[in-house]
Amino acid sequence: MNNQSNSKQLFKSNFAVIAFSLFVGIILMGVKFYAYKITGSSAILSDALESIINVVAGAFAMFSIVVAAKPPDKSHPYGHGKIEYFSAGFEGALIILAAIGIFKTGISYLLYPHPLEYLQQGILLLVGASAVNLLLGILLLRVGKRNQSVVLTADGKHIMTDVYTSLGVLVGLFLVNYTGWFWLDGVIAIIVGINILITGANLVRQSYAGLMNKAEPDLLREIVDLLIANRKDIHIDVHQLRAWRSGNFIHIDFHLILPRDFALECAHRENKALEKTIQEYFGGRASVMIHLDPCLDQECPVCGQSLCTIRHSHQNELVRWTLASMTADYNNQQVI
Repeated sequence: MNNQSNSKQLFKSNFAVIAFSLFVGIILMGVKFYAYKITGSSAILSDALESIINVVAGAFAMFSIVVAAKPPDKSHPYGHGKIEYFSAGFEGALIILAAIGIFKTGISYLLYPHPLEYLQQGILLLVGASAVNLLLGILLLRVGKRNQSVVLTADGKHIMTDVYTSLGVLVGLFLVNYTGWFWLDGVIAIIVGINILITGANLVRQSYAGLMNKAEPDLLREIVDLLIANRKDIHIDVHQLRAWRSGNFIHIDFHLILPRDFALECAHRENKALEKTIQEYFGGRASVMIHLDPCLDQECPVCGQSLCTIRHSHQNELVRWTLASMTADYNNQQVI
């Protein structure tokens, strides 16, 4: 019941933040397009085009958060959290499309520059929009990190990129206003396009890594430290440790070697105790599958079981657990 309560609380928090982000994004998009209307600046247009992507991506992110919050069912036994990676990849693809449009506009304005009207008013509008975007991006990144939400983090990074874009545009527009070099407007738009193209490519790459269950060394190291801290003498060794994320949920599985003279009931009790320890550590947001292996004769020197009726040799020392050893395939020692 407690885990369900935590999940509902996370959903409410994530949904409220993404809904607020979408609402603010729509308003800022209107402000930027109005600034473009009164100035005719291609640089401001490039910033406004990225705002369209912010709104579309925010709407899709809200949808993905709703879907990801659904509990596992018969059709999706591992839950629906993977849609968050799809959302991040979708957002990255939209950013790349926006960059292409910005390049086209920027090159046109570079080749055919023209005076910019009401530039100072446009700059003021962009300054205000950038300040609001900065606060929104910080909020999304903080909540995304706290709730371990891929969607909120991706949206936060996108909005922070929008802030950097706006700052670059503002610097360029100040130069245009000071020098009267209107061709700089097109140059700024092209530079903005390159910047957001890189951001979009990174989001697509991260999305691909998540969908393909790419190993996360930091997460695996955290689990290794947890297992070492809770190791018992009867825990002879661990191998084939794997972990992958599905939204803010973590799936963990590994093989644990126990003394083979253990009764099935005792082995089951050890299994459940270790599962509970891991689940509590991750606040109920972890699924743990432990495969129990019986010990072999050659493992007697590294077994800490003092009362053993089948020991073939004296104990020397326990196996030193490391990230490399615990993620290795026990049969062929291939490290993940």
